[in-house]
Amino acid sequence: MRLSAFAPAKVNLFLHVGGPDAEGYHPISSLMVFADLGDQVMIQPSDALAFETTGPFGASIPAGDDNLVLRAARAFHAKLGGPIPPYRLILDKRLPIAAGLGGGSSDAGAALKLLRDALAPNIPDDALEPLAASLGADGAACFRATALMAEGRGEALSPAPALPPLHAVLVNPGVPSPTGAVYRAYDAAVHPEGAARPFVPSELETAEETAAWLGVATRNDLEAPAVALTPLIGEALDVLRDQPESLLVRMSGSGATCFALCAGDIEAETLAERIETVRPDWWVRRCRLG
Repeated sequence: MRLSAFAPAKVNLFLHVGGPDAEGYHPISSLMVFADLGDQVMIQPSDALAFETTGPFGASIPAGDDNLVLRAARAFHAKLGGPIPPYRLILDKRLPIAAGLGGGSSDAGAALKLLRDALAPNIPDDALEPLAASLGADGAACFRATALMAEGRGEALSPAPALPPLHAVLVNPGVPSPTGAVYRAYDAAVHPEGAARPFVPSELETAEETAAWLGVATRNDLEAPAVALTPLIGEALDVLRDQPESLLVRMSGSGATCFALCAGDIEAETLAERIETVRPDWWVRRCRLG
């Protein structure tokens, strides 16, 4: 039985957003990829159902009923029905909070897979994905945790183009960027282009080609409102854009994490070390996206 599950960070290589529909939902078009770094969810036998958080950001995450891991557990219990043997879930929170990295949704997806393995191993992924989708717009994508296109309200998923290995540096300036506030700021501005899907090539062969296409054909529509609300995001973007290793610099999701695509692992390592030296108070991680 698997006793732990990896919850990878999600990065939006682009994010096009339309105005709200009649129900207040924003249509999107986004290319999502997942990093080789993230959180870890663990399960242990216990005398009673329990949940705890550990890790660098464990103390910062709410552990109440609204926590996405707990909501995932409740949804799984409801699907399973009947008595549930007691267990303890432990979330090792290594990603910043409200960071545009899909951490909560990815944690929920990992928890669903872990609970399935422990309590009902015959349940297929196809039966769990709707539970993940019910928890938020990124839920289904983060449950799959593989490169994909997300459209509609985030529930219309399709394969990503063939991508090369993408080496990147993630930078969070140490401030939260709450999604709701960013969307409200976005709604207050003019957004004529909306969530139109750009031309997406079937294959991108190099990091340089990927960065060039993203820079010309795509954008993150939430970047400007997030920077207006939280100027430190703009500072992080400017610092990354000034570096010779950065092929493309952009914010992920609704922020506050920014990323720089690099030509290779050596360039990413060099860039990460320089940013850590210049801004030791920022969260800086190099990673591979795929």
